[in-house]
Amino acid sequence: MTERSARPQGVFPPVTTPFDPQNGEVMPGVFRETIRRLLAAGVDGVVVAGSTGEAPLLDAAEQRKLVATARKEVGTGAWLIVGTGGESTRETIALSRAAADEGADAVLVRGPAYYSASATEESLDAHFRAVADASPVPVLLYNIPKYTHLSLAPAFLQQLTAHERIIGIKDSSGDPKNLAAYRAAVPQWTLLAGSASLLLHALELGCEGGVVGVACFAPVLCVQLRREFEQGHRTAAAELQERITPLDKGIVSKLGPAGVKAAMDAVGFHGGPPRPPLAPLSPADRERVSALVRGD
Repeated sequence: MTERSARPQGVFPPVTTPFDPQNGEVMPGVFRETIRRLLAAGVDGVVVAGSTGEAPLLDAAEQRKLVATARKEVGTGAWLIVGTGGESTRETIALSRAAADEGADAVLVRGPAYYSASATEESLDAHFRAVADASPVPVLLYNIPKYTHLSLAPAFLQQLTAHERIIGIKDSSGDPKNLAAYRAAVPQWTLLAGSASLLLHALELGCEGGVVGVACFAPVLCVQLRREFEQGHRTAAAELQERITPLDKGIVSKLGPAGVKAAMDAVGFHGGPPRPPLAPLSPADRERVSALVRGD
């Protein structure tokens, strides 16, 4: 098996969590099969319990089981990254330690969302440092203002660079200017784009890759884009980006986890229903998703 990179780089699907449509329980066998197929498509690892994986709707025991299940499929040549952001520092530390115990290679930590209006730079600094101090594995920060209502400033990132266990950040702002500002602020960190619409732009900025929802249902397109870029085939990479962007904007950004799952169903992966209170797509939206993945 290929040796894993020293730090996360490449294409990482934020793998969805399959739920039994009858009883709502997690389906570990389907989860393993999904990861197996994604790795066979050439991705560089997976993110478990991310936003697309409906992490806020999982309990701690379910999340731990998912990590253990993923570890059995993700070999030493790929990265297993686990979302462990919680609403308290205590919870985030507990989730990070549990993920590490089950074999996570790194954890992805968002800021707390419920009390985001009360968050200060000082409180966030203390939170991330405490989590990194306690985490047995490297920490990637997670900027996703859509859900946390917090936007981590480039200058804020700079003050955390001295912590040896914080190695990078995923930027899901969807803002190319923010991505560029992050790259300039923390050149020593791993920087992963969270939007497939910006995957080529991120690579051109010198970012290490992306954690992108499109890779859950079109992994080959995303992997091939990165390969074409690395081989200096800019035109081919741009053509792939033109195919990926509508999938990102029309499915991932617009419809969230339910849209990603519907797209997976449409291409022969197992997506299935989201967990309530997330609602499944309407028949009309499912047809629009199917048309997008067909390229109609």
